[in-house]
Amino acid sequence: MKFFLDSADINEIRQMADLGICDGVTTNPTLVAKSGQDFKSLLNEIVRLIPGPISAEVVGLTAPEMLSEAEVLAKIHENIVIKLPLTPEGLKACKALSARNIKTNVTLCFQAGQALLAAKCGATYISPFIGRLDDVSQDGMQLIREIRAIYDNYGYDTQILAASIRHPQHVIQSALAGSDVATCPMKVLMSLYQHPLTDKGLTSFMEDWKKANQKPIV
Repeated sequence: MKFFLDSADINEIRQMADLGICDGVTTNPTLVAKSGQDFKSLLNEIVRLIPGPISAEVVGLTAPEMLSEAEVLAKIHENIVIKLPLTPEGLKACKALSARNIKTNVTLCFQAGQALLAAKCGATYISPFIGRLDDVSQDGMQLIREIRAIYDNYGYDTQILAASIRHPQHVIQSALAGSDVATCPMKVLMSLYQHPLTDKGLTSFMEDWKKANQKPIV
């Protein structure tokens, strides 16, 4: 499973790049607004830090507007993935961009039928929002499983990018359900490292090493 960082915070992106587990980055208009940076300048910084897919979302609501924005964004770097809404206009744009071999991420997916349409339009990624489904008492993981089954049935190449991830169990459950990618806030990715028994075991090892008067390893 690939890990994408869901962030437009350059400091967070730099930290995750240093850890070596970040395969890509997803952004959205809300995250970009919080960053306070110019969108294109921000993307130019991100592509220098992360040598993988960087999702950049359009804000136009019609296919011609989306395609015009995509033209500008795609020129920034070959790793830019055009993020499109799962609307009829968004899917029109997706089909047109896919025909030009421009990678796309179709976002705001909440049912399997939407994911099927995105795959038929050649989407590179589909982004089911599992956390938001859980918020309204629906099963986000069931959606991942349904999309996986449909894509496997028909051999679609579209990758499932689990989004709206709220906690570490969402990551594990998405992996078990067959998601190709999980895009997560930094706090969720960092929490995957953490377990009290790991901390306890490390403390015990260090104490035993000191008691044995071992010399430094050099």
